Amino acid sequence: MAVLQPAVARRRRSWRGWQFVGPFMLIFALVFLAPIVYSIYLSLYRNQLIGGNSFVGLDNYTRLFQDSQFWESFGRVAIFLVVQVPIMLILALVVALAIDSGRLYGKAFFRVSIFLPYAVPAVVATLMWGFIYGDQFGLVGNINDAFNISLPNPLSPHLALASIGNIVTWEFIGYNMLIFYSALRVIPGSLYESAALDGAGQFRIIRSIKLPAIRGALSIATIFSIIGSFQLFTEPVILQPLAPNAITTYFTPNLYAYQLSFSGQQYNYAATVAIIMGIITMVIAYVVQLRGNRES
Repeated sequence: MAVLQPAVARRRRSWRGWQFVGPFMLIFALVFLAPIVYSIYLSLYRNQLIGGNSFVGLDNYTRLFQDSQFWESFGRVAIFLVVQVPIMLILALVVALAIDSGRLYGKAFFRVSIFLPYAVPAVVATLMWGFIYGDQFGLVGNINDAFNISLPNPLSPHLALASIGNIVTWEFIGYNMLIFYSALRVIPGSLYESAALDGAGQFRIIRSIKLPAIRGALSIATIFSIIGSFQLFTEPVILQPLAPNAITTYFTPNLYAYQLSFSGQQYNYAATVAIIMGIITMVIAYVVQLRGNRES
């Protein structure tokens, strides 16, 4: 009995750990793993007039790779990612560096003011900017009437994506600024003192101390921004009634999957779109993370 007691105690300790993580694992399985498994299951079937829901294997994936609407929507969010994300991150980094410099008067006010748009729900922010963009009833239209000019319609087919990028940038500059600013605040002050003794100016301090120190935060913000770009949905779907000719039903992959599922009743094909976009997003985010870790 004396020999068995330690083994029983170790077994009890091992189960005690699972009791702590068990509730989380259960919720994780229900709200994350189960939907993914079900989506994969749906993507392997097709609801046909004759035969009902039939197994078709990879036919939905073959159809997707030949779907011009999907690739057009994917190319649109890829352009959005390449253009909007660097602009947003650079602006957020500049603001964070300005606030951290200690030379900005009222930095607490600016920090809260810049972060405040992130607290505005995306639906409310999009509606607000939609009325600003309106050339018939909004701010653009009022300026045209007041000065008898003709400003370009921000919700035209050529400018709709840029207008959405402006909304997203306005919403998330404060969020990314806070990530960068938090990383800057943990840099030891002794590094700045040593740099000052060596005669380093502000730009040299930024280049040699601050930017290398927050490289991990830059990597995290970039990954979050990549995921957010591929998940672009709220802004286009809210602006669609205001610009039906510019924002199509396949403007972004997420909007395309939504329309397929809820308007076209093509749940199986919509699940295929979601699975492929999830894989693409995961691969790109993982590559960015690996590169960020290697540079660190």
